[in-house]
Amino acid sequence: MLNDVTVFNIREYLSNKGDKDLGEDELRQLLSEFFCDKNPDVERFLKEQSIEFTKKNQFVTYLVFSNDDALLVGYFTLTIKPITVNAENFSNTIKRKIARVSELDEENGTYTLSAYLIAQLGKNYKDEANEKITGEQLLQAAVDTIKEIQYMAGGMMIFLEAEDKEKLMHFYEDKNEFKRFDTKETKFGKRDTHTLVQLLKVL
Repeated sequence: MLNDVTVFNIREYLSNKGDKDLGEDELRQLLSEFFCDKNPDVERFLKEQSIEFTKKNQFVTYLVFSNDDALLVGYFTLTIKPITVNAENFSNTIKRKIARVSELDEENGTYTLSAYLIAQLGKNYKDEANEKITGEQLLQAAVDTIKEIQYMAGGMMIFLEAEDKEKLMHFYEDKNEFKRFDTKETKFGKRDTHTLVQLLKVL
């Protein structure tokens, strides 16, 4: 895990019965201080959905704090989901790794497997907290947490979904070695449907 941040599972707030400094009310107060004008959906999920989704075991949200002042600098949300991958564009090495943990549909040439999904990833822009962590550090905190889960439960694939913007694709593909494997049509609330790029990384 990164030395300059601490990652905190929000279950620690939701399950704590004895510590007066922890609890759902305290968690909601903490989340109210998160601000992300660059991606309102990231902010909305954290404030309106993260607690209920964690309670239902659909997703689990992790808060990331700066070690020097305990400031909330970002968060990420994880779950496990099935995906179908057409491995044509991957190297033979990656194909072999995918084959170990998947079922092959020979007719379609696709692999179906369960993978760790980084469902949300966001920095806190309130009071310049975002300057205390880089995007690479936040993503690495998520990957490191998945590696801890992997140690106990196995699995070797991570995927995420991102808007098809040059800056985002450069961040995930060039800087962090994720590989595109598909696209997905999605709709947020009343907004028009748009396309997300699905990217995969082998642990």
